[in-house]
Amino acid sequence: MLFFILKRIAGMIPAMLAISVLAFVVIQLPPGDYVSTYAAQIAQSGERVDSAVLESLRERYGLGENVVVQYFKWIGGIARGDFGDSFEWRQPVTELIWGRMGMTALISLCTLVLMWAFSLPIGIYSAARQYSVTDYLSTAFAFLAMATPNFLLAIVLLYITTMWFGVSVGGLFSPAFENAPWSLAKLWDFITHAWVPIFVLGTAGTASLIRIMRANLLDELHKPYVEAGRAKGLPEARLILTYPTRVALNPFISTVGWVLPALISGELIVSTVLNLPTAGPLLLQALKSQDMYLAGAFILLSGALVLIGTLVSDILLAISDPRIRLS
Repeated sequence: MLFFILKRIAGMIPAMLAISVLAFVVIQLPPGDYVSTYAAQIAQSGERVDSAVLESLRERYGLGENVVVQYFKWIGGIARGDFGDSFEWRQPVTELIWGRMGMTALISLCTLVLMWAFSLPIGIYSAARQYSVTDYLSTAFAFLAMATPNFLLAIVLLYITTMWFGVSVGGLFSPAFENAPWSLAKLWDFITHAWVPIFVLGTAGTASLIRIMRANLLDELHKPYVEAGRAKGLPEARLILTYPTRVALNPFISTVGWVLPALISGELIVSTVLNLPTAGPLLLQALKSQDMYLAGAFILLSGALVLIGTLVSDILLAISDPRIRLS
């Protein structure tokens, strides 16, 4: 197992390099650069644009250099732990991203845990009681949840909580706790606010996982080894949970590799709607202003989370199924 993990981590290095190249290409695709965008904003406000100032900005940030040179300077700095400076915020990128990425990872992890906690038992019960009232209700919920955009659900929740209950659930903290040190009171305040983005982000994913678990288990319930277990007199609950459920978990566990990046990508719009202090709003603003170092850092870290999610799913598969051999 240890050799397998080390081998996978080693394989993640060239994958991260490929992601860094793609990230740098993507943020270079729009015409112009940050200085051009900055000049356009000044011109729209009616002020005079000083070409000498713009040229000094290009020299300061190295925007006049070759794209290849810019990439190697950027990736070389990241190898030393330096993500560069944000053009717009005039701060080191590392000071801007870690808190935001930490909140994003926390929200995504809580959402993933709750998705599993709800989808696993519901999916098992729906398969074991096929065509029952519970099965029809879970199917209706799944179709409705997967068809509803996350941002629309966020807007509806904001409207209901504000208009019906007079409570604003935007953000992750009340104004009194935004800059306060962590304490039990701040933790409780976080919980009272975090349920909204967790619910919004997890609804469609939970519905999808319910359908996946139900379909996987239905494929196993009619196989000969299950009929043989029934013929031996095994209790139905023990039979289902011990054998077919364990086999049906394999595709369910493998979804970690795509659920985690799906949560992070969906978080961008939801966090903007709910005004969350996560990576989404800052990444969106960085892309709009062509703040290449800030946007590139977020995209690179999001790619790293995708690789980590895939690694975690592979490790869990190896633990859950003894038929999987890592040698």
